[in-house]
Amino acid sequence: MPAGLRQQAEQLAATLPPLLVAAERVAATVAQGVHGRRRVGLGESFWQFRQYQPGDEVRAIDWRASAKSERVFVREHEWEAAQSVWLWRDCSPSMHYASAAAPTDKVDRATLLTLALAALLLQGGEFVGLLGVDRVPTSGRGALTRLAASLHNPIGERPSLPRAERLPRYARVVLIGDFLSPLADIEKTLRHYAGGAIDGHLLHLLDPAEEDLPFSGRTRFEGLEGEGSYLVSRAETLRQAYGARLAAHHEDLLTLSRGVGWTLARHRTDRPPETALLALYQALAGRV
Repeated sequence: MPAGLRQQAEQLAATLPPLLVAAERVAATVAQGVHGRRRVGLGESFWQFRQYQPGDEVRAIDWRASAKSERVFVREHEWEAAQSVWLWRDCSPSMHYASAAAPTDKVDRATLLTLALAALLLQGGEFVGLLGVDRVPTSGRGALTRLAASLHNPIGERPSLPRAERLPRYARVVLIGDFLSPLADIEKTLRHYAGGAIDGHLLHLLDPAEEDLPFSGRTRFEGLEGEGSYLVSRAETLRQAYGARLAAHHEDLLTLSRGVGWTLARHRTDRPPETALLALYQALAGRV
């Protein structure tokens, strides 16, 4: 194993246990008095064809579909009796912001909440997957460790919104992020998933400074995603207009969510993570 790769592996191994412990501690706090309902069994409804991969069972091959092409295809089914919950947390550059008033940056809080929610759902017998990472959701204790590794070390692009993917019926989606993208892009994402009869929940996560704009005097604001910089002589004069615009943005998010039958909750990184996790879990439980 190359030295660099070994060092990365050791660093990952060193940080995963604290992340898991923290997530399970938050989950345990919320789980007191909350009981999940276990579901078992895979559905028989056809979902999609996909190209054969090493390790697939021969009996899964659809010979009729394969005969029409030079490639070999397998037939996949969707989950019916078992609920699948797909989680996504924003890890784009804007999520790496933390003000002096926050104990953590936004992406770390989002990661903690995602993993804690996964722990609660797995305890209840749900199948959980990471949107944009997993092909199929999984369950059991091993799934939580795998999810933690994927969340800790994301691969590839880090978009501000999830890519449009096709999910099986009866799936539910939880999106956690700052949702500072243009409303048109957010609406496109929500309508894609809602159009597939997917139940969804948003957690609008912000740093306290992003809500309160506590800055005064000469201040330079630096964009984290290529927006450039903005210098003002008296930052406090922007506070009222900024607060009104942020409130309007949140109301627009709420309108979009309700318009597709989804729910929206709000969370600041200076607040206990248990409050946000409880709101998410209750929203999921209320839609079962």
